[in-house]
Amino acid sequence: MVDIPRESADTTHHPRVAVVWSVLSAEIERFAAGTGARMKIVDVGGGSGGFAVPLAELGHEVTVVEPSANALASLQQRAADAGVTDRVEAVQADADELPGAIEPESADLVLCHSVLEMIDDPDVALDALSSVCAQGGAVSVLVANRIAAVLSKALTGHFSTALDLLVHVDGIVDGKDTLKRRFETATLTALVGGSGLVTEQVHGVGVVGDLIPGSVAETDAGAGEELREFELATAARIPFRDMATQIHLLARKPIRPDA
Repeated sequence: MVDIPRESADTTHHPRVAVVWSVLSAEIERFAAGTGARMKIVDVGGGSGGFAVPLAELGHEVTVVEPSANALASLQQRAADAGVTDRVEAVQADADELPGAIEPESADLVLCHSVLEMIDDPDVALDALSSVCAQGGAVSVLVANRIAAVLSKALTGHFSTALDLLVHVDGIVDGKDTLKRRFETATLTALVGGSGLVTEQVHGVGVVGDLIPGSVAETDAGAGEELREFELATAARIPFRDMATQIHLLARKPIRPDA
């Protein structure tokens, strides 16, 4: 498959994650303009801190909720190396255990990247994400795109596998897949809406990044920057958005009238 590894976000400048960082940066600026305060961020399934540590370096308080003890140990070492241990907290828990691990409606921004395709009940996880997100706060979701997986297999001549991915309701190959499901924009927005969150933005991540030889961007700095600019330019444009390796969605928790 062409799914991006969870720890590919080690640099905010990498073409693969430029779109996500662009959206997060805009959300941080929006928050700062309204309050001038540091954000409280919860990173669900945040692994060893590919997103958490850079966010902490920007001055925000980040809690990483992650089931893997090894990943949390790596997170703590990375935070120490970056000098932000006072702004990074590690909590060992699964996504559906959030309500018992994080104070309700306490997070200004909740990240859930490359998690929903791996767990049994994404709807339960999204309800948990919504419960810890503050009213008016945002939730950032990143998932594997079903359409991209179909195209990737077809373009490499694996037509039978591509057809299996196309016709399976969850976009997987039974017995041969590392993921439990893949999403399309419509299915993801419907799932997010079911948790009471309102989708504000949808972008494609990796429109062509996984369709070209890795050596192109890795050995030529100019090509890498051009790829980054191309990804940013096409991320929100249909049909490019819906063909990307991953779908990134930013949703907001409405403010209750009685709040």
